[in-house]
Amino acid sequence: MSLPRVAILNVKVNPINLDLAVAQFDDWIKAKTHTYVCVAPAHSIMECVNDPTLLPIFNEADMVTPDGMAIVWLLKLKGYKKTKRVYGPDLLLAACKCGIEKNWKHFFYGGEPGVAQNLAKKLQNQIPNLEVVGNYSPPFGHPNIEEEIALLEALNNSSADILWVGMSSPWQEIWMHENRDKINIPVMVGVGAAFDFLSGEKTQAPKWIQHIGMEWLFRLIKEPKRLWPRYKQYPRFAYLALHELVSEKRSANINTHPK
Repeated sequence: MSLPRVAILNVKVNPINLDLAVAQFDDWIKAKTHTYVCVAPAHSIMECVNDPTLLPIFNEADMVTPDGMAIVWLLKLKGYKKTKRVYGPDLLLAACKCGIEKNWKHFFYGGEPGVAQNLAKKLQNQIPNLEVVGNYSPPFGHPNIEEEIALLEALNNSSADILWVGMSSPWQEIWMHENRDKINIPVMVGVGAAFDFLSGEKTQAPKWIQHIGMEWLFRLIKEPKRLWPRYKQYPRFAYLALHELVSEKRSANINTHPK
């Protein structure tokens, strides 16, 4: 399966939906590839704008999903009308459910101490026969060489089909990019706060708030000190993204109706 990519402020996003994303996982697992997936809300796009060294990390990913509603709306305005949100927690749940009949094995890496373990237990209670072959919450700070070697050995010996990575962005994307060729797991997916939400560690925004694109405000109210540096960039994102969209429309009109 070949999925298109559409640039939003130079970050190439796949205009897809949840079913297409999970179907692509199936292809990769059958082919025993080495792939990684980034989920891209507006703040991930802005991280790449502010730090261009992150741009190849996202653009070399095998899939970049439209994680935020703002990204979905932009892709629809660019002509990809069937695009739907592929949100980290939803993607994780969908793959776990779909993978039951395919015998997919899952490994959860990330979160604060105990979160990955609690997530695995909760999902196994919700989804009968879900096969979890490992979970690991890293210590605070960067692991030393011995810890990193032990982790890679554990992952490679796990026989997992999907490695779910639940660290903050952009650290999870950097980690997946650096370790793609070291880990013998077909699919790695960076899902950020999904571990906290699905384990019950943090409260997830109601669906209606998610659908109107205001989940960021819900989360900001819950964690203002931690999330303000991230979300204060949203007005600039809106300006840059709309400016890019208008420029593309003007260019298309000129090319369609030359003088």
